[in-house]
Amino acid sequence: MKILLVNKYFYRKGGAETYFFALAEGLKSLGHEVAFFSMQHSNNEPSYWSKYFVSEKDYVGKISAFQQAKEAATLIYSLESKRKFEALLEEFQPDVIHMNNVHRQLTLSILDAPYLKKHRVPVVYTAHDYILLCPAYTMVDGNGKVCDDCLDRRFIHAVKKTCVKGSKAKSGLAFLEAEFLKHHHSYDKIDKIIAPSEFMKSKLDEGGYAGRTVAMQNFLTTSQMDMAHKVTNTDKFNTVDPYFLFFGRLSKEKGILTLVKAFLQAAGLLPLAGAVEQSETEGGHLVANCLPSNWTLHIVGDGPERQTIEMLIKSAGSEAENRIKLLGYKTGENLQREVGNARFSVLCSEWRENMPYSGLESLAAQTPVIGANIGGIPELVVEGETGFKFESGNQDDLARTLTKAAQVDAGRYASMQESCGRYVEERCRQDMYVRQLEDVYRGTRNADGMSVVSGVAGNR
Repeated sequence: MKILLVNKYFYRKGGAETYFFALAEGLKSLGHEVAFFSMQHSNNEPSYWSKYFVSEKDYVGKISAFQQAKEAATLIYSLESKRKFEALLEEFQPDVIHMNNVHRQLTLSILDAPYLKKHRVPVVYTAHDYILLCPAYTMVDGNGKVCDDCLDRRFIHAVKKTCVKGSKAKSGLAFLEAEFLKHHHSYDKIDKIIAPSEFMKSKLDEGGYAGRTVAMQNFLTTSQMDMAHKVTNTDKFNTVDPYFLFFGRLSKEKGILTLVKAFLQAAGLLPLAGAVEQSETEGGHLVANCLPSNWTLHIVGDGPERQTIEMLIKSAGSEAENRIKLLGYKTGENLQREVGNARFSVLCSEWRENMPYSGLESLAAQTPVIGANIGGIPELVVEGETGFKFESGNQDDLARTLTKAAQVDAGRYASMQESCGRYVEERCRQDMYVRQLEDVYRGTRNADGMSVVSGVAGNR
């Protein structure tokens, strides 16, 4: 098949791009022809198809107010994107269009390309976030609380709750975008929606997309699997001082502040946040069974909460400074070795994170996961086998779970490592995913020219 992959970034910016490039690799390996549509950027990888990429748009960077206003005018509907997409379609003539992150920089205006009114080309969309349901992408309101209000498709909730970056203006713009896409029937032009977790599929179904969704858990490429095998330390229980690992963006929604406090609490360096099982009372505060003094917390990454983390550590004293290590940003083999040597990695998100690659990479390196019971994270954690779960945002519960994990003995830990390896081998292989995706593509193409959405031929 000839498959046109669409994503607004054409460099490895985040999880969506990891998936995007891995998908291209997997499709090509099975003999499919792949073309790309994206946005111009200085970090882009080279591509023959870059001649059709739209001009770079920056809605948050350091540009003038005039430039911001000019850029924002194309946020909802881009005539440039529509025109360049049309030109690409005329040259490539795809059998399937597979969209990923397209909002704002590319926009769904591309689905109004005249070529698509003449030719029946199925459209598949992988939902990397909740933008189809929530103007703020995250299903978190302006107070940082998980929120389902916009499932009723009345997107004014986003303005009332100031859901987008605490700004009424930005929330209003996101509301206008969502309302336009609803009334323009933009999403009706998508035939199949891939949800990377069962949780996301359930939310999409609840929000009006039932019948068009399929759950397909994210996968790891052959090269990612090879790297994981290279850094896996099956004897780390005996050869490496034990540490918990967080790697990712240091931001509130990732739960990093809760993790730092929970570690300090479990280590006996911070008063408890609430009532938990105690071993003794000191100075009127309940104290949990403490982590052994050789356990540390490694934090890899950077972000807006780094300074707050540094202050928390400093305020807890010199022992905290010795036991919590801020290692900064790491990539490649340096990062993977950090993952492979960790006793446990921690996914402590406080928003409905979908199917984080950090979790897959951890399991592939046979490092069990301590995961928040929110979004798609619980689907990675088989309790007591591939890791342990805790209540998202609950400092006490996380402190208890860290302590429980530290008490796992060598025999049980070896069994958990084997479970992690089996999980990835059975559920996260690239070849399995792409074969399933081929079936999705064929299913949309074999709809006898009828729109899956409305049952009307030529619905575009």
